[in-house]
Amino acid sequence: MKRVIALMMVAMFSTAVLAGCNTVAGAGQDIQKAGDKIEDKADDCSDGKC
Repeated sequence: MKRVIALMMVAMFSTAVLAGCNTVAGAGQDIQKAGDKIEDKADDCSDGKC
């Protein structure tokens, strides 16, 4: 019985870690896209066309 409980806890921990990695990766992509848009706008404004 202890072995089953231990395996279930390992499985739940592994699932949480994998879900967390996907969440962080998605957030990183969103932040990168926002940074790209800010950079594009800064390039547009450097020409004096804001």
